[in-house]
Amino acid sequence: SLGEIRECLYNICLPELSVDLVLQDELNRKILDSLLDFTRKCSSTRQNSDWASQMRASEIPTAALMLGVNIPDHDMTFQSLSDMLKQSVSPHVASVQAKECGALKHLMKKVLERLMDTVVVVDDEDEEENVETSPRVHRSVHCSLGILCDWYAARTKKSATGTPGKKRSSQVRDEQQQPPVVIIFKDLEAFNPRVLQDFILICSQYIDRLPLTFIFGIATSPSTIQHMLPHSVSSLLCIELFQSLSCTQHLATVIDKLILTSHIAFKLNGKVMQVLIGVFLYHDFSVRNFIKGLQLALLEHFHSQPLSVLCCKKKKALFNVTQLSKPNLDRIRQLPSFKRYVEKQEAQEQVNLMTDDSHLKELCQQLIKDLHKYHKNYYPILRCLHTLTSSLPRYPLGKQIRELHLICLANSVWENEDYQSAMKLVKMLAKGELVSLLQKCVEILQLSKSKKMKNALVQLEELLARFKQLDTSIASPIKNLRKKTDLFQLQKTLLEMNESRRAKRLSPFENLRNEALKFIDNLVKSHLSPPESQPLYEVCYYSSSATVRRHLNATPRTSIQAALSNPYHYLQNDSLKSEDGTVSNAAPDICIAYKLHLECGRLINLYDWLEAYSTVVLAAEGNDPDSEHFGKVDEVKHARFIRAVSELEFLGFIKSTKQKTDHVARLTWGGC
Repeated sequence: SLGEIRECLYNICLPELSVDLVLQDELNRKILDSLLDFTRKCSSTRQNSDWASQMRASEIPTAALMLGVNIPDHDMTFQSLSDMLKQSVSPHVASVQAKECGALKHLMKKVLERLMDTVVVVDDEDEEENVETSPRVHRSVHCSLGILCDWYAARTKKSATGTPGKKRSSQVRDEQQQPPVVIIFKDLEAFNPRVLQDFILICSQYIDRLPLTFIFGIATSPSTIQHMLPHSVSSLLCIELFQSLSCTQHLATVIDKLILTSHIAFKLNGKVMQVLIGVFLYHDFSVRNFIKGLQLALLEHFHSQPLSVLCCKKKKALFNVTQLSKPNLDRIRQLPSFKRYVEKQEAQEQVNLMTDDSHLKELCQQLIKDLHKYHKNYYPILRCLHTLTSSLPRYPLGKQIRELHLICLANSVWENEDYQSAMKLVKMLAKGELVSLLQKCVEILQLSKSKKMKNALVQLEELLARFKQLDTSIASPIKNLRKKTDLFQLQKTLLEMNESRRAKRLSPFENLRNEALKFIDNLVKSHLSPPESQPLYEVCYYSSSATVRRHLNATPRTSIQAALSNPYHYLQNDSLKSEDGTVSNAAPDICIAYKLHLECGRLINLYDWLEAYSTVVLAAEGNDPDSEHFGKVDEVKHARFIRAVSELEFLGFIKSTKQKTDHVARLTWGGC
């Protein structure tokens, strides 16, 4: 039921997957805190009286914020930055975009309106109109930075005299009385360079009266400022660069928090995950859209898989399998993974599982517990293997952990040739490097509460202790040769070296290294088996990659052609039903025109097209074909036809041609 689905979604993972805004703030926390410190520092610098501070006070403090090309997430970042600035630094913050600031007067107007929260008039004749159309203002002011300076002076004077009874330190009092005026340019590259230059020149004339601070949002490179602003303008700015994390680093954090964790029972199979990562890397670089894709997959899974209720948790307790209905028990028996599990059992056990519902419920409860234990052991070992192989040359198992995860989802990773070559490369590591990597594996296993992982931690710590106990003070035979002066001893040492090479005798370090790698290999084979090998894995794993691709990678042409060919699919009108791919006479005009244009060649005669259209429409109206007026085109039908043709041209199906003035060229071929 809908109530059960809602409860399941809340208990399993919506608290984690619905935090896209919170997660976005966490990803940008460091850069946002740096910007806050920058604005505070600039505000306090203006209060100092030394010569260096006065020289810097003649410049406008400017933060060049490098956000990268993940454009869809920029609005959330700037919104968070604006909110944090208003809460902790200054209430005077204005954000502007290039599309609303095509001219200098528009830029000035937007800045003043958002700082003063009032209507700003550019021309005298617009004042009356602006006052009438604005619902939130009580008065209007003219577009001038002098007006802004007077407003700022009045506001700061009012706040300074608002609390006369409290004593505060001079620095805190000055910062609170003269907060900076922050102007955020969200998309610097899109601004008109001339407009930006004039605005900076005007602001520099008022810097002694108005503590301005600029924040430039840059998506490309810092050289954009040099290309847009000449030296005479850029010298008026005191620019400091702030670099945010790349979009791929953001993606790695999201995958680590929302996918590579046992706290969320909902999982994605390899194909669905590849679709989401592909959309991220090749379409928009948006972390927010990636999380939306996860939410879409989650809702689709719970909508299409009735057994998904089994992976829900309520107050950290598993779903009570005894509540399963008879239809759901039959669905469990039809699962491919459960069928494979039954085939491995004895004959009597197979009969009991297929006929005895109570016995099946008991088994399902245990299988669900085993599936959750599998996830608790899978992710720590996955991270350990990634730690050992991510620093190897050419990254045989991938540089990012998501690449290794996809390999493990596809098949048994230990059967992969890249895995075998990676293990050979690990054997070539020096003692210090190997010990350092194993120490990182210990730190990973320490975070796990699984019993098997605790046992593995104890064994790995013992191996590390043995590595440290190796006697590194024993000199190699080659070093000993230099110390020997006796001919007999020299000959004996050379014979021992020769016999050692023939017998391929391993050193204590090599023996211990092989033992450690064999231990890691056993952990991989025990805990990194593919999810398909686990019974009832279908209740947690969503596998319909085609559905996710259809929702995320829309194909407008296919949808438009489907709507024009079969309008009943969208309108659900019984009069539009048709057979054999034909279009009903009662269909919209554009559908009739589209169907007729499919019967034409590369060039379409408009008059013939109009005649055919008129015939179809008249038949739909029930006119007598034998009447003398049948087939004649009146003004209404002519106008309807022209509108349908114009709509087809707008959608890109036809275009006008210079070859024949009374013809149009067809642009599309083939159906949907």
